[in-house]
Amino acid sequence: MSEVRIDAEPRSEFGKGAARRVRRAGRVPAVLYGHGTAPRHLSMPAHELGLALKAANVLLELDFGGDRQLALPKSVQRDPIRGTVEHVDLVVVNRGERVTVDVHIVPVGELLPGGLLETVASTVSVEADSAAIPASLEIDVAQLAIGSSVHARDIVLPAGVNLAGDPDLVVLHMLISPTAAQLETSGSGEVAAGVDEIPV
Repeated sequence: MSEVRIDAEPRSEFGKGAARRVRRAGRVPAVLYGHGTAPRHLSMPAHELGLALKAANVLLELDFGGDRQLALPKSVQRDPIRGTVEHVDLVVVNRGERVTVDVHIVPVGELLPGGLLETVASTVSVEADSAAIPASLEIDVAQLAIGSSVHARDIVLPAGVNLAGDPDLVVLHMLISPTAAQLETSGSGEVAAGVDEIPV
């Protein structure tokens, strides 16, 4: 997983007006909490934070002028139009601590002819060391037969990573790809929402 050191400054002003001033200064307001400690209000540079958050489950090393604390993003609020980060909730973690997080799954491999892959769940919940959270989990779908499914328990996890959610959760399902005639009959010519079409 990615680990990024980022400068953090404490905030003493709160409310919408104060948050707008923080953003105009090129920073993002945030709250750090967890491990029974009082919430800490802080701000971080918007550009550096935006780059860091492009990595899934990034581990942030917050630098308060020499006083450092590890944290994981718990909730990220973005501007609905620009997509810029507006606010972040962070949870305190310690190096070597095991945490439970949701990790994205990534299908890999060429589907069997006539197959259409449906993504039922895009993430699975796992338990891992805070410094060794996988960025994603690959699932080989090359030999997945039409009509069959992949459950959470079928995913090959890295060493030290354990499944934390329901092992019977269906994450992928192989459907029969519609023919051109069927698409014309439906009148839409579009793949149903939630279905990923992988060329065969």
